Amino acid sequence: MRRAAAVLMLALAATACGPGESSVTAKRSLRIGVKADQPGLGLLDPKTGRYSGFDVDVATYVAGKLGVPPERITFKTTPSSTREKALAAGTVDMIFASYSITPRRKTQVTFGGPYYVAHQDTLVRADDRTITNVRDLAGKRICAVSGSNSWKRVTEERAVKATPVEMATYSGCIAALAAGRIDALSTDDLILAGYAAGTRTRVINAPFTDEKYGVGLRKGDLAGCEAVNRALTAMYQDGTAARLLERWFGHSGLKINPYVPQFEGCS
Repeated sequence: MRRAAAVLMLALAATACGPGESSVTAKRSLRIGVKADQPGLGLLDPKTGRYSGFDVDVATYVAGKLGVPPERITFKTTPSSTREKALAAGTVDMIFASYSITPRRKTQVTFGGPYYVAHQDTLVRADDRTITNVRDLAGKRICAVSGSNSWKRVTEERAVKATPVEMATYSGCIAALAAGRIDALSTDDLILAGYAAGTRTRVINAPFTDEKYGVGLRKGDLAGCEAVNRALTAMYQDGTAARLLERWFGHSGLKINPYVPQFEGCS
């Protein structure tokens, strides 16, 4: 009897603190990780303390579908190098931060989506005509942002003998590119489009990968993942996704896909 009672107590305890309570579906407020230095995706205005961009707007829409209005959302700057740690530590509940879904990351994070499929391209100085495709990065200095896989897709997956130059953030890459300390930045075209709009740089328009932007959730939050996917489906079906893409990237010259991406599945 005592053994049965002990097992029952453990089961009840597990239920009380189980996935339901820690899922984003059970939260009345949300802390959402976004970027602070990516124009068009996630940008922090230091004067107002407000974030803006496509990722921020998508996060706000999804949170609304989960029952959390804008006034109960706290956005937190979450650089590439800290995304997995922030979710695991509970510093943030969700991440919308140009977060490409990869097999390695899926071992640590449950991903909803993707909510958009970007493509890796390359940003160079506006007057540079020596780089027209990824192969031309051979012998060049390229930016390597901490926590990002983009530069590895050049040097490892494409076996291009470029020289990585480490930077903490993409904004650091842009400053280094302007100063001539690096020759190129290769990463997602949506990221590059935002920077090109405000700097003397240009995207070479030679994409070579698919980058599936996922919604980062605590590992194991399958209920949250399924709810996020329902929200993203609604976002495309009601026309919100197309409006947001046009708002943030319609001027960029990039070919924007207004159709809902194929989801990875919750696991």
